[in-house]
Amino acid sequence: MADAALTLSSPAPAGEEIRALQSRIQQMQATKLDTRSVRTHPALTGLLPGGSLRSGAAYSVERSTALVMALMAGPSSDGVWCGVVGMPDFGVEAAARFGIDLDRLALVPDPGDEWLTVTAAMADVVGVVVTRLPGRVSDSSIARLQARIRQRDATLIVLGDWPQSEATLRITESSWSGIGVGHGHLTARQAMVSVTARGGAGRPRRARLWLPDGDELFRPVLGTAASPVRALHEVVAG
Repeated sequence: MADAALTLSSPAPAGEEIRALQSRIQQMQATKLDTRSVRTHPALTGLLPGGSLRSGAAYSVERSTALVMALMAGPSSDGVWCGVVGMPDFGVEAAARFGIDLDRLALVPDPGDEWLTVTAAMADVVGVVVTRLPGRVSDSSIARLQARIRQRDATLIVLGDWPQSEATLRITESSWSGIGVGHGHLTARQAMVSVTARGGAGRPRRARLWLPDGDELFRPVLGTAASPVRALHEVVAG
């Protein structure tokens, strides 16, 4: 399964490897969506501003790779190519369980010192770019990447803080089930997911979700729905 994803080893895939990726995407079609609205996972539609992602916009996710994958799942299942830059621990098997099409997934686990060049080049050829900032990044680099995302009508998902994000997703509560008295193994996880719109406009919205349930499905916990909250709980690792 892991072999299905296209892994680019070059620290700067703006040359031969990126051209090979462009050719492959053209052959498989559906590089990007034709509208500004980009579908995401149904479990998150009630939380996001406008009920979807937007092309040309950026979103940030605090700590949780699982939430990143959930955001990617909708565009990927619609045939949109996704690129992941600077996340060597990104698990392709977990991505496949979320519904991400590995045949339309490009990975650059370690861009080295060329993070900005690689991420900007990725935005030229895929519809959804996922990345984690390599430590401290200058304001000018952030502005340049944001401009490229808008120009190419891509969607940027950042694991960590991003000053120009349309919304920030975080897990505020989390509990696992499956462990008995000294035996068993983790089988399911419930998490409270909270989404804050850009600039903190309006109240955060939250919903309790299975992340995943016992059948490895990501879905809302029955009987709960997205609702505004007055304050966030303590953020926990995702």
